[in-house]
Amino acid sequence: MNTKLEALPLHSQTPIEWGRAVLADPIRLLIDHAFLEKKAAINAMELLTRWPNEWIDGRVESMTSVARDEAAHLAQVMRILIRRGGRLDKSHKSWYASALRELVRKGPPAEILDRLLVSALIEARSCERFAVLAAASVDTDVELAGFYQALHASEFGHYKVFLKLAGKIADKDVVDARWQQMLACEAQILAQQPACAGIHSGLPR
Repeated sequence: MNTKLEALPLHSQTPIEWGRAVLADPIRLLIDHAFLEKKAAINAMELLTRWPNEWIDGRVESMTSVARDEAAHLAQVMRILIRRGGRLDKSHKSWYASALRELVRKGPPAEILDRLLVSALIEARSCERFAVLAAASVDTDVELAGFYQALHASEFGHYKVFLKLAGKIADKDVVDARWQQMLACEAQILAQQPACAGIHSGLPR
């Protein structure tokens, strides 16, 4: 796990105190998590129809695989949530994801590149947050600790998939420059999020 954490290029790190704070309301955290997995599966399927005209080898296999993983994660979250007496809300808003989507430029080819990079950002941050949650719950909630530890590796793989696809539609220098811009923006956006029981929530005040 440590090797993968070191490989993440995020410009900020989440302290263990964040994990302990959000785990104080596990039902609300699981509800937020379930909606994020649902949206991640939908995003992967939507990217199948938003692509440059030229065919990119591996895109269908990659996106359907990510969508399948995210749907499986949703099922896992829901089983834990229901077993603990929780239910999904009727609606959900992620200010973090909405702010990241504002970074996406309009029109091809910049739009698809930015969508892939935003997807990579969300997966990378989720990967980091799941590792923190696993560490924060290891002595208090064995079920959640094991669950989030397993998700950490999966999200790391998804982050790499989106970055790899981005590298297939633009020159490396273009991708690297835009990626660094977005990494800087992501850290600023996360720092502005309110503290609550959510996967991409702000730090406790």
